[in-house]
Amino acid sequence: MKAMILIALLAGASPALAETIYVSNERGHSISVIDGATLKTVAEWPVGNRPRGIILSRDGTRLYVCASDEHSVQVIDRKDGRILADLPAGDDPEQLAMAPDGATLFVANERDSLATAIDIAGRAVAYQVPVGEEPEGMAVSPDGAFAVSTSETDSQLDWIDLAQRKVVAVTDVDARPRHVEFTADGRELWASSEIGGTVQIVDTKSHAVTAKIGFAVPRVSPDKILPVAIRFTPDGARALVALGRANHVAVIDVKTRQVLAYIPVGMRVWHLAISADGTRAFTANGVSNDVSVIDLATLKVTATIPVGKAPWGVVIAP
Repeated sequence: MKAMILIALLAGASPALAETIYVSNERGHSISVIDGATLKTVAEWPVGNRPRGIILSRDGTRLYVCASDEHSVQVIDRKDGRILADLPAGDDPEQLAMAPDGATLFVANERDSLATAIDIAGRAVAYQVPVGEEPEGMAVSPDGAFAVSTSETDSQLDWIDLAQRKVVAVTDVDARPRHVEFTADGRELWASSEIGGTVQIVDTKSHAVTAKIGFAVPRVSPDKILPVAIRFTPDGARALVALGRANHVAVIDVKTRQVLAYIPVGMRVWHLAISADGTRAFTANGVSNDVSVIDLATLKVTATIPVGKAPWGVVIAP
């Protein structure tokens, strides 16, 4: 009986252990591959210059990576790291998001102030939309109706109606917005403002800011608290925010908007990803060249994994 219980427990744990974590190394021009069971880097795949944004295909077989200095989105085979295609992506693609049907990628082009829609199957630019100056963040609403980009210079969010293929609303936010993330129900959009040091919560119907969250990390100077990436736990109860040079991740109660904890991680935390079962988070630490593994039950770092030079983006695959 004890043996059967042990087997059952191990079987229940296997999905998390089977995960693979992929990290884009901006200055290493590579993707680090981390085994989720051993928490070791098992491969480093060369890619185009200055890889930043990274996401997984809907079927889980490919990675899409913004090779910013190559002006393309590279399609990577997860089996062996081969570059299957270079998709035209406009000038200096930074972050990217995918339509719910998996057919189109949306990319923020920082240098030419455009949002580019890429037809994945056709391997071509479908259309481009002018947005605010120096866009970086990009997100697509769960219903596929809108794409939103962040304009760092103009301190605004541009709402692109994907049926009309044009900006239909603008939301003013605090200085230098870097990342946007929709809640799973599509009712709210959370936006980080790096220089403003805040996260703004936007109602997706009115496009108005309805709440603002600030941060005060103990023994950290306010000028180092630079919010960038935002991710929600699978149950939608908590949000994790990477705080840049503060070298911490903030944990927020989504319902109350209160900061529950600050977790110290590696240096210059850029982006993060949360496992599908909600038990772990992985942070890309751009100056210490490593990934911190956070246990989301204890809110403590349980491992630090060396990766390539200047890790920036991170994504988890089952």
